[in-house]
Amino acid sequence: MSERLHFGDFRAGQVYSLGTHHLTAKEIVEFASEFDPQPQHLDPEAAKSSILGALAASGWHLCALAMRMIVDGLFRNSASMGSPGVEEVQWRRPAYAGDLLQLDAEVLDTRESSRPDRGYIRCRFTMTRAGKNGERERVMLFVSSVIMGRGQDSA
Repeated sequence: MSERLHFGDFRAGQVYSLGTHHLTAKEIVEFASEFDPQPQHLDPEAAKSSILGALAASGWHLCALAMRMIVDGLFRNSASMGSPGVEEVQWRRPAYAGDLLQLDAEVLDTRESSRPDRGYIRCRFTMTRAGKNGERERVMLFVSSVIMGRGQDSA
């Protein structure tokens, strides 16, 4: 994206590809060591006997990773003013070391603000990985509204 996106540039149904990330065992363990020190995220041997079956990223790690990808892939080139919160988070499948994760954002709806300099866009952010048969498997998703500036011409 070369031009800065503003509230008026978003429409329900738009999908933005926010990039990919190759997940490594090292980053899984580093994140877990600091923020979610459970065996399935810290120790490959202990993880084998967990319900995840192998070393897997913490769901909070995936949320943090998604936020980084959202900023790099969309917000850095937009008039994002922050978010009033997250409506829903779902961790659907484990993300393992070696997975190539992909993040997409779908605009669900937009709404005007009572403040003339901004509006709200509501998005579903979906992280996927390649499945065994090549299809995309949903790893996690979350729904959140974003406060988006209108730009100089719209205010």
